[in-house]
Amino acid sequence: MAIHYVCRHCRTFLGSIDRSKFTEMQLGLQVLTPAERRDIIAYDSDGEITVKVTCGYCKEALENNPELSLLASPLQ
Repeated sequence: MAIHYVCRHCRTFLGSIDRSKFTEMQLGLQVLTPAERRDIIAYDSDGEITVKVTCGYCKEALENNPELSLLASPLQ
C-alpha cells in the first residue's frame, strides 16, 4: 500500500511513499487532531492513503496574496 501526497489547492500529485516502510509516528501524522485528520487524510477501499498538503507554488501564492485564502478554491 502507498501513501500519496497531493496539493490541497491545485490538486497536483506530489509523490508517493511505501506505507509499509514508515509509521504514522515517523511521518508526523500522530500530532494531528481528529478534525485535522479528517480534513487532511483520506483512506480508500484499497487501503491507499491520500494526504492533502500545500505545494511550494501554492504556498508562495498564498503568502504573497493572503486574500486568496478567503476563497473556497483559490488556486484551481
